[in-house]
Amino acid sequence: MLFRASAKTVAVMALDGSLFLHLADQFVHMHGYRPSASEIRSWERSVPVLAAALNDAGLGNVEMMLEYALPLNSKRADVVLAGVHPVTGDPSYVVVELKQWSQALPHEDDPTLCHVDAYAHPVLNPIEQVRRYCEYLVNFNGAVAEHGHRVNGVAFLHNATEFGVTGLREIERGDDGLLFTGERRGAFLDHLRTRLSDKHAGARAADDLRAGATVPSKQLMSVAAEEVRERTQFVLLDEQQVAYRMVLNAVEKAKHADRKEVVIVTGGPGTGKSVIALQLLGELYRRGVPALHATGSQSFTRTMRKIAGARKREVQDLFKYFNSFMTAEKNSLGALICDEAHRIRENSANRYTRAVLRTGRAQIDELIDVAYVPVFFLDEHQVVRPGEMGTVADIKAAAAKRGIPCHVVPLDSQFRCGGSDAYLRWVVRLLGLEPGGPVVWEPDGRMQLLVADGPQELEAFLEARRSQGYGARMSAGYCWRWSPEPGPGEPLPPDVVIGDWARPWNLRGDRSVSGAPPAALWATDPAGFGQVGCVYTAQGFEYDWSGVIIGPDLLWRGDRWVTDRTASKDPVFKKSTPDDDVDRLIRNTYKVLLTRGMVGTIVYSTDPETQEKLRELAGGVAAREAVPA
Repeated sequence: MLFRASAKTVAVMALDGSLFLHLADQFVHMHGYRPSASEIRSWERSVPVLAAALNDAGLGNVEMMLEYALPLNSKRADVVLAGVHPVTGDPSYVVVELKQWSQALPHEDDPTLCHVDAYAHPVLNPIEQVRRYCEYLVNFNGAVAEHGHRVNGVAFLHNATEFGVTGLREIERGDDGLLFTGERRGAFLDHLRTRLSDKHAGARAADDLRAGATVPSKQLMSVAAEEVRERTQFVLLDEQQVAYRMVLNAVEKAKHADRKEVVIVTGGPGTGKSVIALQLLGELYRRGVPALHATGSQSFTRTMRKIAGARKREVQDLFKYFNSFMTAEKNSLGALICDEAHRIRENSANRYTRAVLRTGRAQIDELIDVAYVPVFFLDEHQVVRPGEMGTVADIKAAAAKRGIPCHVVPLDSQFRCGGSDAYLRWVVRLLGLEPGGPVVWEPDGRMQLLVADGPQELEAFLEARRSQGYGARMSAGYCWRWSPEPGPGEPLPPDVVIGDWARPWNLRGDRSVSGAPPAALWATDPAGFGQVGCVYTAQGFEYDWSGVIIGPDLLWRGDRWVTDRTASKDPVFKKSTPDDDVDRLIRNTYKVLLTRGMVGTIVYSTDPETQEKLRELAGGVAAREAVPA
């Protein structure tokens, strides 16, 4: 959170302006950049109104936790009020979503969405928004995990009249998310008094919530079976829920109006693209809508088939590859969910494709044609191979060529890397993928960053984390040749050699050899720890601790990065691949590798000058100096 104090103190600090200076300074420290003018304006206009309401209700000793960060996620609740329940005497919490809207209309097809003049696209109904924040907090904070009744949510639209937002209340049910306007301020004060006592301070309850153990994030792969076959396992927040509803609404419309629609969902690592994709597949599957999941990643597709379809063959058959639709009948599916769509290629043909199918038809066209609602989840900054062309512009152009409406939904909140926006920003600045140059890492309490002095230290550190029950993997840039796959019972060739340390690459084939899992399961099978993963087996997956070896293809020289294409052994780089493309793809490769960890990343470079720069930028912390998590 950015700040906490009693409602009395917040009101005084808001009056002299010091509150907003403090919030802005804390924001910079936590995120690495200044808050936007609109964010500061929202603090100045909304927080004093809430503080005044609490004081007028006699609740000046209630603790206000401003910009409360939800665990394992970069989303922040505007305010969490902490106090004591006036009847039970137990800790009591009210999550408050503050809106400056004067009016809002419910979406014509879906009351969980709404239209506000300031936004071009539908946004989540604030009742639904705060309801989901409460549910997420109960799911991921040990202080309330067994006491969901202690958490209540309200949306306070202090500038709105009843007439301006009355349609939003259609989804109110009981006390599970309520909406109050400035016109009903008295009712708002009455409600607060039913949840918070005026006779007890809230500091202890706030302490308890802060100290609540973070329940580990439910890993995507381990719950895929329930996700697809049985029930919802993840709570979708804000724009995630908007994307989910937009797709379901498009499918319903297509069914009744016999018309196509394309939806593109964009977002960086860990923004929940794959979670939304699985929830959509599960919901469409339950509704009886013919739908399939497709990716360009063998690892991801095979893992989905193995875990989600462990007991039912028909579930396995829901997971396809992008090149599976060369001969598919047009509009034979209600929806096609294209995950990792940045891996779409120019066409589907490969060396095994029969001559009769080598038509040169674009893969994007095949994917759009096969379903009434093709959905593309993508991150344009994760393109790591020449010929990958799943971009927003390409998909929009293909849809426009057919006269098909296309909607783009951006995702901002991210769940990977402990929900640390600051760490993701550090990575993209480090690699020059955003302007401004590298910056020194400032620990934010969400993600750990360490530098190892050698591969031995890196591996030993990860092994120690595994002994504590964490998952861990080592990965590296594609800078060492890959020996042919060994035969059954033969040892794995130690291809990744650094001084007197040597380890094998992950397997390439579809079978287990000498105890090592097949390539597609390297990231999820515990037996994958003994091998070094490459970007193609790591992409799309996450684990608690990520060890990354930066090879000689990416070097720090003087004041900038230099990529050395001669050091790359990746067979996808041809002589005809332009230097600029190689440079971009190598940097993207390390971005993928450096953003796999959920708890922390430990990094090592084989180049002394680069290693020294990493020590400087990581704050000089070496693995042996780090305090175990």
